[in-house]
Amino acid sequence: MTDLKAIGFHAVTIVDLHIAAAKDQGYVPYDTGNAGDHFLHRADGSLYVGTVWPGAAVFPEFTRAQTRTWFGGLYKNFLDAGVSGIWNDMNEPAIFERLDKTMPPDVMHRIDEPGFAPRTTTHAEIHNVFGMENSRATFDGLLKLQPNERPFVLTRASYAGGQRYAFTWTGDNQATWDQLRLATPQLLNLGMSGFGFSGVDIGGYAGNATPELLTRWTQIHAFAPMMRYHAEKGSRDKEVWVDGPMHTAIRKQFIEERYRLMPYLYTLAEEATRTGVPMMRPVFMEFPEAMPLGWGKPTDNGSMFLLGPDLLIATPDMGGSLTEYKYDISLPGGDWYDYWTGRKLASTHLTPHPTLAQLPVYVRAGAIIAKQPVIQHDGETPNGPLEVHIYPGPNCAGDVYSDDGHSLDYQHGAFFRQHFSCSYAQGRLTVSVGSPQGRLKPWWHIINIVIHDWATPSQPPHADQRYDETSHSLTVTVSAADYEKSNRGQALTYLIAN
Repeated sequence: MTDLKAIGFHAVTIVDLHIAAAKDQGYVPYDTGNAGDHFLHRADGSLYVGTVWPGAAVFPEFTRAQTRTWFGGLYKNFLDAGVSGIWNDMNEPAIFERLDKTMPPDVMHRIDEPGFAPRTTTHAEIHNVFGMENSRATFDGLLKLQPNERPFVLTRASYAGGQRYAFTWTGDNQATWDQLRLATPQLLNLGMSGFGFSGVDIGGYAGNATPELLTRWTQIHAFAPMMRYHAEKGSRDKEVWVDGPMHTAIRKQFIEERYRLMPYLYTLAEEATRTGVPMMRPVFMEFPEAMPLGWGKPTDNGSMFLLGPDLLIATPDMGGSLTEYKYDISLPGGDWYDYWTGRKLASTHLTPHPTLAQLPVYVRAGAIIAKQPVIQHDGETPNGPLEVHIYPGPNCAGDVYSDDGHSLDYQHGAFFRQHFSCSYAQGRLTVSVGSPQGRLKPWWHIINIVIHDWATPSQPPHADQRYDETSHSLTVTVSAADYEKSNRGQALTYLIAN
């Protein structure tokens, strides 16, 4: 674990809540749990024993505050070994050798919780909150063991409010085109239900994804809140590099684009934490007047989605295996730009015909999106300037947020937030760089403002400007000296003429 962390990997281990019923075998989780009366019982007072991965297993009484405290303390050895996060799986709870695959409804629970009258009830009442109370115990335990570190918890089962304690994912999906198609409405529904930090098993947990399916899944979910690969034993490998140089190159491009978008993604993540607005949004959330409420066709909201308010990912209708697919879409609202070329679209009624290497992504006119140089992991400091991409249009504005990425110091002012805006009139673009909030110094010292779909300048660009004839973009460099003025509270304004 220590070696992995040194090269930028953060290991997250599965910890299932069931505990081997290993009496008199020196197994600390069982011995301490049994001594503290932390396990569930049947109505006759005997321990409830179910069959799961270790065979005979007992189950913690998460409706008791003292049991959650005990369970959370069991993570100390994991953290000491260098584990960076905990993945709570099988916590519905899943039980083998039963037709319903879960705990019998007559198992007894003892509610012993501050603010609640102590009482006894059955699993029939507690079942839906059981997984959430498991992830709550994990979150609280990790926070107690490392008081100034943000716990990373991933949970399979949860309940309304469980987003306070854990990320979630959609469970054991299948390696099929239809399951890829279903992933978008699943994540959108989770986001609108409060679970803004969620993802799926890319490539499908069960079954064998074709190279084309794995590549398309990688492309789409590079724009999801959580991007991860996962698979069951015995299924075809799903590592990025397993299908030869062509597929590897496509997948690498999209993974690197995700890392380039990290300032935008992190700003959205902070907004989601603060307001509850999800990172991944149905189109009707930003354009309620433009989209039907059904889903299923590419023109409906289930087959395309927004990442934040500004990026629209127009996925093909995943009805079957495809490498090339032609479909019609109508973009909502006003003008849009092609994300990959930076050029403004001549029409909002489009017929994309993407090859396997392509995924249609569009940017709302008026968006300001921050990007960074490619990094290999999120602990690496980007080498170069922050890029602020401007797509001129109405209500032109955007923000960038940063903090140290792991501690709770942001709650006490150790963060950085900056607002950008622009206005366009009579061939002149005014770009404003607001004074920052928070006391954190960001990793960048120079900003490159990139203005997309900008007409060829009539005069040669200034020394701090570069014009790209191919992309029709103008890059304006904000020097370290000028940017330092902004960091001292002086807003900067740039007037740019065609």
